[in-house]
Amino acid sequence: MSTLTLATLNVWGVRGDWPTRRDVLAREFAELAPDLITLQETIVTADYDQTQEFLDPAYYVVHQAAREPDGQGITTASRWPIGRIEEIDLHLTTRTTDFACTALITEILAPEPIGRIWLANHFPDWQLDHEQERRLQAAATAQMLEDLATHEPGHILVAGDFDAEADADSMRFWTGKHVVNDLSVCYRDAWASANPTERGHTFVPDNPHSNDWDWPYRRIDYILIRCALHGGPTLAVTACHRIFDHPHNIISDHYGLLAELTLPPTPSA
Repeated sequence: MSTLTLATLNVWGVRGDWPTRRDVLAREFAELAPDLITLQETIVTADYDQTQEFLDPAYYVVHQAAREPDGQGITTASRWPIGRIEEIDLHLTTRTTDFACTALITEILAPEPIGRIWLANHFPDWQLDHEQERRLQAAATAQMLEDLATHEPGHILVAGDFDAEADADSMRFWTGKHVVNDLSVCYRDAWASANPTERGHTFVPDNPHSNDWDWPYRRIDYILIRCALHGGPTLAVTACHRIFDHPHNIISDHYGLLAELTLPPTPSA
């Protein structure tokens, strides 16, 4: 097993016509059959698990523990067993107290030759004027990933609803173009790698579920792969495309992403 697929989608809770949206989600995810999934705005309470209504029960599923009062939060699903789980509290300033911002990190025990994957479902602050918070939250998540991988090496993937455009400080930090608190990292943006000339908007006013007529940030959902010392990302991007973006399957105010990743060629000696 030298390839994998990773999907990310903001599910939009149970808003709108949930029974119809649920059926589309179940059908489309069954057809896509991604190996790994990061979901945002899922509803999970003591009595209800929204993801059970549309995900294959064969997935290993981990939910954010510290959720919104209505149960909204994030969820990660994997075809392969999950080891260590870390949930990062991203309430790093006084402006973040009214939103369950977090990063859910799961150790994915994928079979060889890929092996261990550290997968972060990253869900920072959403407000337009909270880029300061998103920048700090990105650094906190990246630092935790660096610490984990130092002791237990593996591929590092980050995916989710980042609520920021590619030229924002938080995204420039992730992609190696900005330093936060003396920390720098470099992750490859899967969309930019596979589609360098395409905009890749995932949050647009003409989405029929959108309530935001001129939201200034339109490419806000990402799949990122940490880069190695040479060659670029430790898993090469062979494709990345939008999902849930056609009239017959738009089920959220976000479009999703699916990336196809593979082991890169072995560098020459």
